[in-house]
Amino acid sequence: MQSTSDCWDSIAQLKQELETADAVVIGAGAGLSTSAGFTYTGERFQQYFGDFIAKYGFRDMYSGGFYPFDTLEEHWAYWSRYIYINRYLDAPKPVYQNLLKLVRNKAYFVLTTNVDHCFQKAGFDKKRLFYTQGDYGLWQCSRPCHPKTYDNERVIKKMFAEQKNGKVPRELVPHCPVCGAPMSMNLRADDTFVEDEGWHEAARRYEEFLRRHEGQQVLFLELGVGGNTPVIIKYPFWNMTDQNPRATYACINWGEAYCPREIQRQSICIDADIGETLTALL
Repeated sequence: MQSTSDCWDSIAQLKQELETADAVVIGAGAGLSTSAGFTYTGERFQQYFGDFIAKYGFRDMYSGGFYPFDTLEEHWAYWSRYIYINRYLDAPKPVYQNLLKLVRNKAYFVLTTNVDHCFQKAGFDKKRLFYTQGDYGLWQCSRPCHPKTYDNERVIKKMFAEQKNGKVPRELVPHCPVCGAPMSMNLRADDTFVEDEGWHEAARRYEEFLRRHEGQQVLFLELGVGGNTPVIIKYPFWNMTDQNPRATYACINWGEAYCPREIQRQSICIDADIGETLTALL
């Protein structure tokens, strides 16, 4: 852990980089939403999933999502609660809103593995967002028979309101409008993940943003990215910083703030809570 004085020196340095950067590339992982209050264990988990915890012994929301329920009615009872509270309710803390205040007047782009839509709900420009791993708000064919996704808000809210005894009404179970197979979440869990037209458009916009600011004073701001999928955000940020002597890599992550030796002089690593750090930057 950093000392208090070292932490404040790093925050002051990051504040200066934010003010002077030509562009800011934000890489966001699960730690950012955790800091905003989207926790998957503890009181929040008990509040919404007490019956499933009692029946199956689930210890956290995430692992319960992989359980092979006997029926689709029970599967969607669990997942509709999961989606409703993590996609359609606002995060308890204004961490995303504070992040937007810091970059609102900058050229920025967001690359994220988060699927909870918090960036857009906080007011970030949707044309500057690339959700690489999917969206809790989208369904796709489970096979999948075609590369299209479908908005689930209306049906998910209906499932949440009308489920009884841990099951949703059978008529609410979603099926593919093309082949009739059960629908699944548009989340990258295996090779059935659908990269729809919107996904590819976002990927192109991200690549164009990087090209447009190549060689400029770019701040690669990594927030709450762990070691599960480092090839999406962490390793590319390190490489792009190494290739651009005017770039800065900044990492805010409680317990996992580090960088390789090769870019140490271009890096700012802050081992602290993201929300508290953003507040300090403001």
